[in-house]
Amino acid sequence: MDAGFVSTAVVVLLLLLDFVIRIVAIIVVPRNRKPTSATAWLLAIFLIPYIGVLFFLLIGSYKLPKRRREKQTEINEFIIQSTEGIERVRRDHPWPPWLEGVVELNRNLGAMPLVGGNRASLNGDYEASLAAMTAEIRRAKRYVHVEFYILTLDKTTADFFAAMEEAVQRGVTVRVLLDHIASLRTPDYKRTIRRLTAMGAKWQLMLPVQPLRGKYQRPDLRNHRKLLIVDGRVAFMGSQNVIDRSYNKKSNIRRGLKWKELIVRLEGPIVAGLNAIFITDWYSETDELLRRETEPITDEPAEDELDMQVVPSGPGFAGENNLRLFLALLYYAQERIVITSPYFVPDEAMLTAITTATQRGIAVDLFVSEIGDQALVYHAQRSYYEVLLRAGVRIYMYKAPYILHAKHFTIDDDVAVIGSSNMDMRSFQLNMEVVLMVRGRSFVEELRRVEDGYRESSRELTLEEWMRQPLRSTVLDNLARLTSALQ
Repeated sequence: MDAGFVSTAVVVLLLLLDFVIRIVAIIVVPRNRKPTSATAWLLAIFLIPYIGVLFFLLIGSYKLPKRRREKQTEINEFIIQSTEGIERVRRDHPWPPWLEGVVELNRNLGAMPLVGGNRASLNGDYEASLAAMTAEIRRAKRYVHVEFYILTLDKTTADFFAAMEEAVQRGVTVRVLLDHIASLRTPDYKRTIRRLTAMGAKWQLMLPVQPLRGKYQRPDLRNHRKLLIVDGRVAFMGSQNVIDRSYNKKSNIRRGLKWKELIVRLEGPIVAGLNAIFITDWYSETDELLRRETEPITDEPAEDELDMQVVPSGPGFAGENNLRLFLALLYYAQERIVITSPYFVPDEAMLTAITTATQRGIAVDLFVSEIGDQALVYHAQRSYYEVLLRAGVRIYMYKAPYILHAKHFTIDDDVAVIGSSNMDMRSFQLNMEVVLMVRGRSFVEELRRVEDGYRESSRELTLEEWMRQPLRSTVLDNLARLTSALQ
């Protein structure tokens, strides 16, 4: 056969394949996908067809495997039955007239009711919050439930692990969930697993990527939750992982980076709701549905108790629970919005809600870090600064070498949200998250004091300063913004 004919045939076949890929992509990619995400994927496939298709096949689906989604549906009824305190909600002044609708929204999305009779305290000291959690583990009498995106044994967390081991030796049941990929990337992963096994804790990896064991889903779907529940009596949640505040990365240590976190300690009926989240995740990973272990609340409500609602989210749910909650609160705000998010990459709906708030005369403050630890997210975040500044949002940049990793926001003087969720597309679609909506002026005031502390340790970014940035930074920011839409 003539070599020229073969070469021509190969070229024709490749061109035909290229054409077929583009046509199929136009049909498949946009289906049930946000326009921004679909556009980004189509752009990648059209510019680099073969590589783009490979990546789409690898990470193009943000849904969990069918069996996991079925488990989420099965467990919702359990969640409904595992939360007490609905009757302790106080609809007294200053109950915002719009709050009932937000509560119902959350209820429909995540199966969690609003419960009253709760107490909360904030802790923004990294070592002190670890010490507080460790102390509660040492008080455990029946069970300890530990669930963290990153859980690793190092010098900073050694006492936390020692407390778990002591609890096991006392006959306390210690169950541990840790995200597979996130923990695997830490230097002490193998030592951590050996220690958990040796102490006798019942542990399980979350969303394991182990195809040879039949465990596989999109590899960047992660369980980003951070929870500790002790005896159904006390719980901790927030932004902090169980690891040294440098994350033990050589690049972080070289740059002197330190993580700034915020954890909330909780007592009351809400603890049962958070324990239900742990039980849901334990069931998803082990097929073991734990019996209800929370004792009923019998004490009388106190004057300073808070109303709270747990809102879980992630690819196991039909909707983007956290995003819908955030959007509802942004639109209901009447006076003031303060947002703290280490990775702030809003989708179009959230950007519109924030800029609409400023146009309604609402004061909007945004706290972010002056420097970043993840280059793509850092530059994608920066690409939104100009439109935010022009809209009237005040941007405060927490000074280096700290990474402000806390995740919370406040609406007027009435409502606050705190938890594991960033305000970015990853947290909205790909990560399993949990946030807590709190109604109570005492808690909002405490969180305002935390925000005031951030402001003292930050510098305000002005539009004039931002417009002086070099062209190369603008190019990097815009390219990163495109990649952030590949969800």
